Amino acid sequence: MTREQKIVLAGAAGGVIVMVAAMALLAHLISPPVGAETLEGRLAAALRWDAVAALPFFAMLAAVGNARFTSDAIDPTRGVEDRKTMINGRVADNTAQQLLLFLAGTLGLAASLPPDLMSLIPAAAIVFAAARMLFWIGYRIDPLYRAFGFSSTAYLNLGLLVGSLWFWLA
Repeated sequence: MTREQKIVLAGAAGGVIVMVAAMALLAHLISPPVGAETLEGRLAAALRWDAVAALPFFAMLAAVGNARFTSDAIDPTRGVEDRKTMINGRVADNTAQQLLLFLAGTLGLAASLPPDLMSLIPAAAIVFAAARMLFWIGYRIDPLYRAFGFSSTAYLNLGLLVGSLWFWLA
């Protein structure tokens, strides 16, 4: 295994471990949202928390837009973006992909979860937002360091999607 692969593996493993621990802690500390007894209440609560999860994506888009506005990259077809703007754009692209999976996972899970487990939704939104920020910071330090934030959101999304299927089919 190369040095770079070891760095990515360590970051990815750490991301998954921290994500699972943070989910467990936050789900324990947060009370289920009011109105979680009905399907409409669970979906409404999930959508409110999905807005929290989308905040880092907005910040990423603003960073790219502001950088383009103040540079020769104001016309993105010129291909003159600096490294920082290119990384911010890649982070935003990946976050859009992850956010789409997150939305499907939280809405599917909210439609299927029993009310007493609905604290998983706000926990997931908080963890998702924090992990996306860590993905961005890590990527900006060194692209190899994006693994922590990437794995924590990717495996969080996998858990949400599998959980929504599990509770739906159970």
